Amino acid sequence: MVYRTERNYENLNKGIFPGAGRFDIPILRPELTTAENWISFNYAKGCEEPSEHGVHFFVDDYQFNRIWAHPDNYLGMMARFDTVCTPDFSTYTDFPRIIQIYNHYRKHWLGAYWQAHGIKVIPTISWSTPDSFAWCFDGEPVGGAVAVSSVGTQASPESAALFMAGYNEMLRRLQPAQIIFYGKVPAGCEGNIFHVTAFQEKLKARVKGKKEPCNVRDGVPDD
Repeated sequence: MVYRTERNYENLNKGIFPGAGRFDIPILRPELTTAENWISFNYAKGCEEPSEHGVHFFVDDYQFNRIWAHPDNYLGMMARFDTVCTPDFSTYTDFPRIIQIYNHYRKHWLGAYWQAHGIKVIPTISWSTPDSFAWCFDGEPVGGAVAVSSVGTQASPESAALFMAGYNEMLRRLQPAQIIFYGKVPAGCEGNIFHVTAFQEKLKARVKGKKEPCNVRDGVPDD
């Protein structure tokens, strides 16, 4: 038993949470957030006012895979922030389905683990093709806040259509009260959206010599 408790076992030695759906995806409870300043996880360690910020994971997976490998090392840091999104482990359409499901599970295990330690957590919603709708909303709370990203989804009419299909399915199933939206908001996206300017948008604004766009809630700039 000592050997088992000291081993990782996909973090099951640290906690097993009530699950939903065919794959026992850990269930998250609904949360609302008052955070209006959002930073990506790779800037979280150096944030000087964490209680005034939320943390998102809309960056490359390699920048946050370490929180799955060593979740306890980051509990203290995550607890300092107003709100933490669940990690955006990738569910690319060309990934094997088992990897997509595994990434969905890992996202939810960490979210449930953080909630169990008193951290305010909102889910990052991710999907691939319509086939993923059979499991990609398992464990997600109804009526709370969610986070989504459009980055990389508008490169072609096909990928844009996949994004809208998943976004509308999210609205139908989860009825979110708040939507933290990272990246440009495509036409047709409905809901109580709080826009978070993506790094790519800020970079383009700098190159063009324009003022960086500010965060927007319902079309009203946040000063």
